Amino acid sequence: MGDLMKITVIGAGYVGLVTAVCFADLGNEVLCAKKTESNMDILKKGISPIYEDGLTEMLKKNVEDGRINFTTDIQEAVNFSDIIFICVGTPQSENGKADLSQVEDISHNIARYMNGYKLIVEKSTVPVNTHRWVKKTIKRYAPEGTDFDVASNPEFLREGTGVYDFMNPDRIVVGVESDIAKALFKKLYDPFTEKGHHLLITNPSTAELIKHASNSFLAMKISYINMIAGLCDKVDVDVEMVAEGIGLDERVGKKFLNAGIGYGGSCFPKDVKAFIKIAEDHGLEFGLLKEAEKINAHQRRAFLDKVEDILWINKDKNIAIWGLAFKPDTDDIREAPAIDIVRELKENGANLLLHDPEAINNFKKIFPESDHLKYYEDQYEVLRNADALLIITEWGLYRSANLKKVKKLMRLPIIIDGRNIFQPEKMKEFEYYSMGRR
Repeated sequence: MGDLMKITVIGAGYVGLVTAVCFADLGNEVLCAKKTESNMDILKKGISPIYEDGLTEMLKKNVEDGRINFTTDIQEAVNFSDIIFICVGTPQSENGKADLSQVEDISHNIARYMNGYKLIVEKSTVPVNTHRWVKKTIKRYAPEGTDFDVASNPEFLREGTGVYDFMNPDRIVVGVESDIAKALFKKLYDPFTEKGHHLLITNPSTAELIKHASNSFLAMKISYINMIAGLCDKVDVDVEMVAEGIGLDERVGKKFLNAGIGYGGSCFPKDVKAFIKIAEDHGLEFGLLKEAEKINAHQRRAFLDKVEDILWINKDKNIAIWGLAFKPDTDDIREAPAIDIVRELKENGANLLLHDPEAINNFKKIFPESDHLKYYEDQYEVLRNADALLIITEWGLYRSANLKKVKKLMRLPIIIDGRNIFQPEKMKEFEYYSMGRR
């Protein structure tokens, strides 16, 4: 293993907290900075405020071992180390562009407090050439003659498996403009390259573009198989067999060919929109990505239409829902398909019975409990006297559910599976419907 280092991470959201904790677990000394005091008490106790598999356990261990600490003092954070990771939010603005105000603000603050050479690393997802603005901002506000580099090191973490993905990367991409920055990254990522993980070193613009291009390609792949699923429904063909036949082609690959309700979350929807806007700002038309967006939105509509076709009238029916998070193993509901589905069913007068193992508290912020919308802590209790069960998120505990118990609790054994988690041939005791399958 390479020499251990001191690292500053600014931002304690999904990316920032996972980055800070994993670098600490590799033996480095890490200071994680955030703007407000919210959740600071529990972070310092080693408790993660977000659900991410294995994160709290790893955080607690490294807090106890003194390898990670937290602060709201940006000056302390900047002076703590020579390597500063920017992991602040880049939310989507109304015109589709990424809102980079937090990136500018932290760049300004880094410049104010610089006390020597700094390697400033964009970890947040940003449009191509953002590093130039970061560099310009720091030059404007830093003490004259202060030496620094701005680099790009995009994250490729999947929510729900973020810790695993960080510790087992399929590739590490860094964009640098100096030999000093390159040497620091090689030292930082030596524990990974020693194990054979690929380190791709390029320039900052290319690294920034790789992130948007990668996420947009995966979004297109999801939309493609969902488009095919729509045809499979019409011609009595099993989309999973089609996906297997496509995926066996090594040029295509099997991943991200699972038909369902479409993608959600904090990355794909935002990044696709931002990439389309980047293209438009350069006089290009990314019609392919616009169509992927359209297909993704249609999947939610198609699922709701399927529910109506099966149940006829939704009003006053007891409809149980398994899954509120946008994907399993996270409590994140940003752009979750369940939001649109619950909203429409609620407007149609259905009695909604909702379950998710982690996302209930976040979902309650949008849909408070009422006479016609109830939350349940038990995945089976939510089924009592239900006229139908809708599966929205493919959590493992749903896949392994006791189907005999499910049928016994439901008033009508109707399952509408938006994630294709069960095999149709095993569901003969139910009136079972799925996406793109017979």
